This record gives sequence, structure tokens and C-alpha cells, in this order.
Amino acid sequence: MASFDDELRACIAELLRGPAQVPEGEPLLFYKQWLAERNLGLVPIADAASFDWPGQWLAKVRAPDGDHAVVMFGSPSGPWLDPAGAYGRDTEIVEGWMLAPLDLHVPTDSPWKAAAGEGTVAAVLIAPEAEAPLFSVDEVDAVAGRGLEGDRYESGRGTFSGPGRGYQLTLVESEVLDEIELPWAEARRNVVTRGIGLNGLVGRRFKVGSAECVGRRLCEPCAHLETLARPGLLRPLVHRGGLRADIVGDGRIRVGDPVVPLR
Repeated sequence: MASFDDELRACIAELLRGPAQVPEGEPLLFYKQWLAERNLGLVPIADAASFDWPGQWLAKVRAPDGDHAVVMFGSPSGPWLDPAGAYGRDTEIVEGWMLAPLDLHVPTDSPWKAAAGEGTVAAVLIAPEAEAPLFSVDEVDAVAGRGLEGDRYESGRGTFSGPGRGYQLTLVESEVLDEIELPWAEARRNVVTRGIGLNGLVGRRFKVGSAECVGRRLCEPCAHLETLARPGLLRPLVHRGGLRADIVGDGRIRVGDPVVPLR
């Protein structure tokens, strides 16, 4: 008998009309973050049990033998894809989500241009606690699966500390911060780069100094950043707020080190 994880993967693949990666960790959280790499998101439906839509949407259905994932369709809605054959008279829809693009004007098949060439590390910034001021260091150890030594995300004390992917390291382009006249430390990213387009590293492995990393998704601006820095940062930083990444190989990062996409 297929598990809810397997059913959810089959439903995500159906919505994408293509393969879905095997989830790592909690499946729903994983797919929310994995889809963000593709300019997609799962939008929760407030009252899924009464929702209808002349298109596809994702439902969690509760049956006597447990929870199941089903792709729904129509107004009123019925099962489009029911991997376990669970939908019926003795079931209820307990949650639902719409798959929607994060930005209607950005493609979902290949949303970001590939990073061109190499860049360099212009600054390294860490803070010991959430919302504490960031301070600059000349070099720092990058710990695989954790973050930068001494930083709030390495110790799990960051505002956006996991679980999930993309909470270990953040990067931002110095060119963007200089253009909008935002002091580098106020951007609240760990590594400020020069000379490389970070958006192209989403879904790719790269090295910062001797540390190997993988780009997870864009580090988009939010109201929390405006609260800590200054109002009016959302619009100028949309799709230019940097990169969320995970560290997959220990290393050391120094100011002046190269930032290199890996093949």
C-alpha cells in the first residue's frame, strides 16, 4: 500500500506534468520549498472541504485507514487523480492547496538565467542572535548542514531557522545594495558578493571559498526586513534580495575568495 508521501509525490508530479523529487524530511514542507526553486508555491485553501475550482488543486483526504493525497478538479470538484482510490462516501477533505506561480511574469520551467562566470566575496557578516546587528569578519568556518560558525542560523537561533532547506547561508549582490543605498549589514545576509548573478545559482552547486554549497531559492525581501532596516525595501529588492543556500561541504570563507558555480 502506498504511503501518503508516495501519493503526494504522485499528485505533485501530476500537477507539474513532470517528475517530482523524492521528499527529504516532512513531505509537504519539502515540496513547498522545492517548488519555490521553480517559481511555484502551494497556496493553502481556507475551507478546502467546500472549495470548488474549474482547474486542478491538491487535497488531503481523511479516510478510515488514514490520510491520502488527491488531485481535485471541477466546480463542484471531484477526484482527478486518486492514487490510493481513497476518495468516497466515508472520506472528508481536511486540507487543500492551489499550485500557483510566485510571479506570473517569470517562467516556471527555467525561471532564472544561469550564473555567468565567477564572482568574489566582498564581505562576510554574522550575528549571534535573531535580530541582533550583523558584524563583519574577515573569515569564517562554514559548517556543512549547519551554517557559518558563530552565526544565529548555525546555532538554530535565527528568525527563519528551519526545519527544511535553505536556512544555513544567505548571499546578496553588492551591486544591488549599492544601487539602493542600503548598508550591507542592514540587508541581513551572510555573504555579500561582487561580480556574479546569484539568481542563476538556484538549484545549482557552487563554492564560496573552500565551502561547497547548493542554492535553494531566492531570498526574497519581506516585512521583517523592512522593520529591521527601513520601510520601502520590498519593491526594489523583489527577485534581487539574494539567495538562500545550504552548505554541503565544510570549508572556510574569506573576504576576497572566489564564488564559483560548479558543473
